[in-house]
Amino acid sequence: MAYIANARMYSVDAAAALAWRELFSWLSRASGVDLDIIDHAFPLPLSELWSRADLACVFMCGLPYSRAARPPRPVAAPVPAQAPIPGLPVYATYLVVPAVTKFLTLEDTFGGRLGYTVDGSHSGYNALRHHLLPYYRARRARLYRESIGPLYTPRRVIDALLSGDIDVGPLDSYALDLMLHHQPDLAPKLRIVAATDPAPIPFLVAAPDCAEDVVSRLQTTLATFASAPACAGLRDRLCLEAFTPVVAEDYHLMTRWDAEARIAGYPEPG
Repeated sequence: MAYIANARMYSVDAAAALAWRELFSWLSRASGVDLDIIDHAFPLPLSELWSRADLACVFMCGLPYSRAARPPRPVAAPVPAQAPIPGLPVYATYLVVPAVTKFLTLEDTFGGRLGYTVDGSHSGYNALRHHLLPYYRARRARLYRESIGPLYTPRRVIDALLSGDIDVGPLDSYALDLMLHHQPDLAPKLRIVAATDPAPIPFLVAAPDCAEDVVSRLQTTLATFASAPACAGLRDRLCLEAFTPVVAEDYHLMTRWDAEARIAGYPEPG
């Protein structure tokens, strides 16, 4: 049986997408699992991808995973080379503004236009709201005159920033690492004004009914990524140190943050 692999969440540009395809090709050869590397690009819904019965190695955000009635099987989590806690499979959300603006702090952006990705995203919505919650509690009022979204992807958040459609927006820190690595011309155009607390990063999943030996072979092979000579170039191109086992309980953090904001009467960022 052929299974599917997909890295849409971190295929932030053509160069990154090619590197992910090469990683999955290596993984298929080294593990002996027949992986069909598919495209499932925006605007196709991620929910359709995550519901497929032939999933074997597909990135999934921790928030929908933690909410799933029947969650998929964890395969492995990536460890970014620039993870906010070195050596751990975590990421953060950067609050970013255009470099040409006068905004130097997050507070400077209050009263402006806030962008967000989609309400099912941790980095682009849930973590953003969690970071803004103390300011909302202090003011007991909206922080921004307008919330603009869904923008869906990190690239579309950057496009909205650079076009002037929003004043500040959230970016998955690992996605930004990849974009800046492959598109260094973006660096002088953006300014990070704040970062959220770290959270467990999106990870590779298989379908709930995926065969145990398939998941095991993928996990065993991905555990060698950090030292495999064949992956030396991929480690650089994907800004990754390693893949590590998933601790599913860690992702409960995301539903706790969601519940905390809703109890406080702050159901959406803005």
